[in-house]
Amino acid sequence: MEESIYKIKGMHCASCAGIIEKTLKKEKGISFVSVNYGNESAIISFDESKTNIQILSGKIKPLGYSFDLEKDEKKEDSELKTMKEKIMTAVPIAIISILFMAWEILSKYGVLPEIGEVPKWFFHHLMPIFATYILFVLGKPYLLGVYRFVRHGKANMDTLIGIGTSVAFLYSFIISSFGETLLKNYSSILHSYYDVTIVVITFIALGKYLEVKSKKKTGDAIEKLLNLQAKTALVVRDPEGKPASYGAGGKEIEIPINEVTHGDFIVIKPGVRIPVDGILTEGNSYVDESMISGEPMPVSKKVGDVVVAGTLNTTGAFIFKATKIGSETMLAHIIKMVEDAQGSKAPIQALADKISSIFVPIVLVVAFLSLIAWFVFGGISMGLSYGLMSFVGVLVIACPCALGLATPTAIIVGVGKGAREGILIKDARILQKLHEVDIIVLDKTGTITKGKPTLVDIENFSKKTDEEFLSILATLENKSEHPIAHAVVNYAKENDIKIGNVSDFKNIEGKGIVGFVNETEYFVGNTKLIKDLGMPFDFSAIEKYTMEGKTPVIVATKNEILGFVMVSDEIKNESKKAVADLHKLGIKVIMVTGDDERAAKYIAGVTGIDEVVAQVMPEDKLKKIKELQENGHVVVMAGDGVNDAPALSQADVGIAMATGTDIAIESAGITLLSGDISKLVKAIKLSKITMRGIKQNLFWAFFYNVVGIPLAAGLFYPLFGWLLSPIFAGLAMALSSVSVVSNSLRIKAKKL
Repeated sequence: MEESIYKIKGMHCASCAGIIEKTLKKEKGISFVSVNYGNESAIISFDESKTNIQILSGKIKPLGYSFDLEKDEKKEDSELKTMKEKIMTAVPIAIISILFMAWEILSKYGVLPEIGEVPKWFFHHLMPIFATYILFVLGKPYLLGVYRFVRHGKANMDTLIGIGTSVAFLYSFIISSFGETLLKNYSSILHSYYDVTIVVITFIALGKYLEVKSKKKTGDAIEKLLNLQAKTALVVRDPEGKPASYGAGGKEIEIPINEVTHGDFIVIKPGVRIPVDGILTEGNSYVDESMISGEPMPVSKKVGDVVVAGTLNTTGAFIFKATKIGSETMLAHIIKMVEDAQGSKAPIQALADKISSIFVPIVLVVAFLSLIAWFVFGGISMGLSYGLMSFVGVLVIACPCALGLATPTAIIVGVGKGAREGILIKDARILQKLHEVDIIVLDKTGTITKGKPTLVDIENFSKKTDEEFLSILATLENKSEHPIAHAVVNYAKENDIKIGNVSDFKNIEGKGIVGFVNETEYFVGNTKLIKDLGMPFDFSAIEKYTMEGKTPVIVATKNEILGFVMVSDEIKNESKKAVADLHKLGIKVIMVTGDDERAAKYIAGVTGIDEVVAQVMPEDKLKKIKELQENGHVVVMAGDGVNDAPALSQADVGIAMATGTDIAIESAGITLLSGDISKLVKAIKLSKITMRGIKQNLFWAFFYNVVGIPLAAGLFYPLFGWLLSPIFAGLAMALSSVSVVSNSLRIKAKKL
């Protein structure tokens, strides 16, 4: 099965998305289809042995849609320019029509003098020409909508507009052609509606143009990320074109980015954007990493440090070795995540989608019922004129565009804003769920603390020298992946302490490690491990250290305790403020860690964390999440290690630090790129702002239709004499879409 995102051309409203989904779901080999009107794309999963994207594109082509398999920005800009030119031609015609219409209305009330016979005769013959041009040139898409409805039975916004304006035009044409004959019997119905055809189509086309322009702004996060990609790279290659260093006869050559290979040595000069991910091998500099961290201050880079594609070198020059290229780079991963999230649907959108799918047929029925009702209760004279007004008005105002745009535009803007802040959101469901959170569970190491502990104290009880004692400890820890193990090994390397070989190495989950060094079995771990071994040990000896938040690493054989070291992991500068900010949002903070309870409680006290669950195994973290959920809480879990993966998957929202392991990132719904816990607060605020925007959008989208359709149908006419002109219906419909997109764009300006 292949799942990909495809751009779709020809979508004009939310009902278009429903038509495409229903059509594609009927095809063989399709397992999943989700069409998003907001960014005019579809997520499709299909069996390549049964179908392909060309076949699927052919299925929707007769309905007026197609997959944009070769996205052409220039072509899109050209189409938008053509659309603008047509509208600029139509606007003066619409203004003349409005002025003529206003003159007629105001003259009836004595505000203006009556129109003279010559101007009336002139406009009488000019309006049909204007209306014909507008209907068949600017209104061509709407006429095609009527044709496809007749031929395929599929109705969308274009169908509604096409039927309404065509009926107004045909009625007016009959009046113009047979006016004298009709005058004898039906003098009260001789009012033409060319102005309705002209102004409605112009308003709607103008609204659609503004909507397209606004929608382009909602998706600019992807465009900005794509602009961060370097186009070329300066690499060092040998005469045969293979990666080489300067010392091996290599020379600098500039190549396209897609020709960079693993192992290439890439030269970066001041002011140059880094083309791929890699490890710095020569030189040093300061690199602007704001695109992945959101932090403006450049970061110092030296030999051995990782550099990331899309970041900008500021001062010095350096050489790095390419380790990740193409789709493997972090920038490519970020772009893919943002695209996927912007194309996904939030659960709140389900209601809008369901309504949109049945909306157009219902509106057609309501329009015809209103026309019939006017005939029944108003007679041929009043019924025909007012019935036509209602018929066209209902069809025009009922366009479900605003309803279809309400959720996806806000999601697109929210996800894009998150990406710029270094908050990567996997899908819209996560963004919606996050605003409901009331408890956050945090791992300690790498989340609250820096995750780079250092060895600070040594207590050696054995007859061995400190160097021998540390050599045994470092030899065992060299096989472990735990951050505390790295602290021990780094200390040994920095102090030239020998790291030997270990055999029969085993990890004792949540407790420590065991292995043979020089044919002697050693145990290294926490107090839980020592208690399990059943050896006498005065735990008060480590109490003064643990009270300071330090973590003990005890070394023992089967017969005796050899000593212990203390490892300290610094608390991140932003942790205390982040916890305080979470409390302001009404969220309880719990720390769940496998580390020593005293160390955990010390850190909790310093940072203001509400509850501590220490010395737990991975399954205990998972159990704690389930327990909180069973008590009705919406739980966020934030962590960075392999042992956090089960809890991250179980939580309502899993948040991983990008500084952590790949498995943690894959298990989480949100990734904080710089590992900065303060971005957790920003993510929650972003979710609340986005959801507020969605609810506002949905309110206005429903409001336009709930008020507009009955008003246009003439429901209030018997009571108050109110009847909505199709011209104002067209204006309201155009404004509804633009207002929804504009409201979504406000999310960009909100401070997190």
